[in-house]
Amino acid sequence: MTQDPLVVFTPSGKRGRVPAGTPVLAAARQLGVDLDSVCGGRGICSKCQVAPAFGDFAKHGIHSEPGALSEWNKVEARYHEKRGLAEGRRLGCQAQIMGDVVIDVPAGSQVHRQVVRKDATARAIAMDPATRLHFVEVGAPDMHEPTGDLERLERALKAQWGIAGIRAALPLLAQLQPALRKGDWRVTVALHRRAADAVPELVAIWPGLHEDGIFGLAIDLGSTTIAAHLTDLDTGAVVASAGIMNPQIRFGEDLMSRVSYAMMTPGGALEMTRSVREALSTLISEIAHEAKIDPALILEATFVCNPVMHHLLLGIDPVELGQAPFALATSSALDLGADELGLTSLPACAQVYLLPCIAGHVGADAAAVALSEQPGQSEDLVLVVDVGTNAEILLGDRERVLACSSPTGPAFEGAQISSGQRAAPGAIEAVRIDPGTKEPRLRVIGCPLWSDEPGFAEATAASGITGICGSGIIEAVAEMRIAGLLDAGGLIGSAEQTGSARSIPEGRTHAYVLHDGRADGGPLVTVTQGDIRAIQLAKSALYAGARLLMDTRGVDRVDRVVLAGAFGAHISPLHAMVLGMIPDVPLDKVSSAGNAAGTGARIALCSLAARRQIERDVHAITKVETAIEPRFQEHFVAANAIPHASDPFPELSRHVTLPDTRFNAHAEGGGRRRRRRG
Repeated sequence: MTQDPLVVFTPSGKRGRVPAGTPVLAAARQLGVDLDSVCGGRGICSKCQVAPAFGDFAKHGIHSEPGALSEWNKVEARYHEKRGLAEGRRLGCQAQIMGDVVIDVPAGSQVHRQVVRKDATARAIAMDPATRLHFVEVGAPDMHEPTGDLERLERALKAQWGIAGIRAALPLLAQLQPALRKGDWRVTVALHRRAADAVPELVAIWPGLHEDGIFGLAIDLGSTTIAAHLTDLDTGAVVASAGIMNPQIRFGEDLMSRVSYAMMTPGGALEMTRSVREALSTLISEIAHEAKIDPALILEATFVCNPVMHHLLLGIDPVELGQAPFALATSSALDLGADELGLTSLPACAQVYLLPCIAGHVGADAAAVALSEQPGQSEDLVLVVDVGTNAEILLGDRERVLACSSPTGPAFEGAQISSGQRAAPGAIEAVRIDPGTKEPRLRVIGCPLWSDEPGFAEATAASGITGICGSGIIEAVAEMRIAGLLDAGGLIGSAEQTGSARSIPEGRTHAYVLHDGRADGGPLVTVTQGDIRAIQLAKSALYAGARLLMDTRGVDRVDRVVLAGAFGAHISPLHAMVLGMIPDVPLDKVSSAGNAAGTGARIALCSLAARRQIERDVHAITKVETAIEPRFQEHFVAANAIPHASDPFPELSRHVTLPDTRFNAHAEGGGRRRRRRG
């Protein structure tokens, strides 16, 4: 008795025998092979392209001859003529298995294709989006079989895709009949599943075969900035990124100020909700325009945010988050319609997913960082710090993960700084100060040259030097400490004390001049004593939060540190350690994760499995509440010194020697004022 042909699929290694004449796509589905298709095997979408391999394959125990697949048919020939097929490629829905064969499924033909998340870790995520496209042929209406168009669409989806039952909101019902008739009873539908076993929701419909793709937004809704990544839901590629300032800043720069505004102002919470939703709608329109796509193609969005922003986005009064026990209205992940959030730039049927919160002061942004950086999978003890207005801190390894939130304020993002500004062309992003001459060198956003290099003035003529951003102020303060312009207590010395005319009087204190552009109509950019205090408060909160987690784990050191946040990639590890922002570790053990919260939002956007994972993982993370821990205040006070009043920094001392400078704020000569006797 002749055996059925043996087929082996690579790279999965799945194998089995199928009857001769079985289409490759059908064999792949039978064997559980990850082979994509939108058109359902009609030879028009090209998603199921495969590459057969011929010859002897001892590893698989197969000899494969060219006749193992059927000859090209008319459908493949027509497709090749119109679109072109790469040499050696076949359409899996058309090529039939006639003999033993090895078939490779290219990455682009895999449903759950691997997409590199970021170059820093080269970690891949498996595409498993909640929203997918399906091309279907629907039976025409028949007077003798009176059924509705929706019911016939359901019947077609079950017959052609094995999908039993769908839900359709009223806006889609209104589009259904015109689309079916325009497409001559052939349509492409976008179906969204909230879970793998959930009834799919009809979220979009197009006449005929839709080939313009569908997109999703991964949005990091921060206290100071809102960042969005427009992502292709087929490939996982980010096609555009954009950010805007959060307009709620006018109600308060920090979260507790906004909670207070909600408490003290009738209708204040609703006012803040309205402002952020309007900003989001504007951002969505702008990012779609930048990417040159129709906003109607954006069918999904994922959100990550801290608990206060979470409640204000949802239209929930955050008053309970301002007082112990800091109760959330809900900490669970949420699936909503875009219309429920008033996101007018998205189609009404677009779906929104909010990642779960960990606790009252540790929100979905921290959950997203955990999803992105996976501290619970680390073999060594890793400290992940998401630097922002409200710092999210995770400490963990395979044994246990701890999390807390520290109220750093917006200083690290350039706010509350006298010459501060958002990261934009013209902003100082890097600073070096010569310890001998006390003269600074600057680098600004938009120009790779340092200010003492030839061509700098010409290269920055258009933007000028306009201010200093978050990474710039961190480097400036650290460099001032290294150069002896700033003492361990955070005092800026006078010109006489420092030997630099750049130390200028400002009231009863002093400021250091980074750049004086007044002669050309530009600004005077200085680092003031008030700026130093703002940075001290921010970094002390950050360090105290990290130390609190270390106390809870019973350790004095961590193995490595990951800096995350919108500007985490731009923070110099050396300068962060000079400031005392982070615990002392070898500098090569400090890495950057960029906007890890935004990356976590994108992972959740691209993968239903990732959503289920983080929904499980948040329950295993131990929350440490900084607001009620007595030791937080102790750590905070000690961390006010630069880098620290008592914690040793042996690794830092290998790279830089900090001068033992002590300035007296009231004595011009720099010595301590003698106490009067008598």
